[in-house]
Amino acid sequence: MSTMMGLIDELWYLARELVSDEYDQALQRLAEEAPMTIHKYPSGMPAWTWTVPEKWTCHEAYLETLDGRRMIDRADHPLHVVSYSLPFEGVVGREELLEHLHVHPYDPDLIPFVFKYYQREWGLCLTQKQRGALDEDQYRVVIRTSFEPGTLKVGEVIVPGEVEDSFILAAHLCHPAQVNDDLSGVVVGLDVMRRLLERKKPHYTYRFLILPETIGSVAYLSQHEDLIPKMVGGLFLEMLGNDSGLALQQSFMPESQSDQALTAALRGVDPQGFVGPYRTIINNDERQFNAPGVRVPMLSLSRVEHPQLLESMYRPYPEYHSSADTPAIVSQARLEAARDTVLAMVLAFDQNAYVVNHFKGEVFASGYGIWIDYRDNPEGHRSLFQIMERCDGTHTVAEIANQLGIPFQAVWEIIAQFSEKDLVSLSRTRQPTDPHTRKL
Repeated sequence: MSTMMGLIDELWYLARELVSDEYDQALQRLAEEAPMTIHKYPSGMPAWTWTVPEKWTCHEAYLETLDGRRMIDRADHPLHVVSYSLPFEGVVGREELLEHLHVHPYDPDLIPFVFKYYQREWGLCLTQKQRGALDEDQYRVVIRTSFEPGTLKVGEVIVPGEVEDSFILAAHLCHPAQVNDDLSGVVVGLDVMRRLLERKKPHYTYRFLILPETIGSVAYLSQHEDLIPKMVGGLFLEMLGNDSGLALQQSFMPESQSDQALTAALRGVDPQGFVGPYRTIINNDERQFNAPGVRVPMLSLSRVEHPQLLESMYRPYPEYHSSADTPAIVSQARLEAARDTVLAMVLAFDQNAYVVNHFKGEVFASGYGIWIDYRDNPEGHRSLFQIMERCDGTHTVAEIANQLGIPFQAVWEIIAQFSEKDLVSLSRTRQPTDPHTRKL
């Protein structure tokens, strides 16, 4: 079994385009790490309002002077050509050439990642310094790319549960020669699944999808519409290996039990982590799951600057979408911390249930051996009774935690004690015990 950083070192420099040989190579390698089903969707297949794109291959791409001096060459870095660039060969004037060249908007030394999946044109990418050195009147451009029928692939790892209702983890494997976005999410998700497979059977079924960004989610969902009603929550994993803090972005349905459980769990494992509303931190495949006609409450977890420091959700970290997104900016320790956070969230979601009281009135805490002395632990004493008051069959563990602003794990510890004393039970459905409510 390879470490997360070991997999990154193996796979990061591959030209993992949406539909491509090197994407397939990376997915096949990941399939050696856990039991995986690979779903295949042919080019041209309708996927709701989308169409699966063709396979794209770049055979060669370079820019040179008329006397043969190479100015840029894709052989030096995969990002030197626009992803899904049209083929082009010819001599062009400098002004026309500049219209097809792309540079990083901030850093003069970086090559940007630019893609034109659905806007067909030719283009090359280079550093600002390289562009500044182009002072001749004409240049020769050679971009040898091919478009042909291919197969878009989505990898799926499943941990069967006691019920078919499923929680979805997802991460995208595309983006050539980049690590944090989002090979880091792929290896974290895969390690989470490997560990879940080693544990006792969970209540829910867990599915991890490794896919090409956006079109992978749309293709999978459009071909598995029968599963959508059974998808009860989800978490998109992205940008999890860099130095920034963990950020949890809520789903389109922030009152969902998925949102409640994951938010409360984050509070317990990373008090410095922050939570933001839907579409305020990142924009990725969580959109396809939250969208109309699907409405799966999928959150996202990533490492980005705090919103007060974040310039834009389209630049979540300095190396984003550039040649600087390399293994040097991620570490095994940060990946492990993200993995442990995801596992804590998954456990909270799996445990989350309505707390149904078997007692009436306030529990004689000292008589049941669950008294917390207010003189020794005033916060614990307060929490004990605040939690007790909400054990009425209408609040889940996560809802109690969020109402009180304390971690899921702290509430679970108290509820577990109550359950051991047969003072409460847990129910997957709402079970009001207020006699006035039942009377109605």
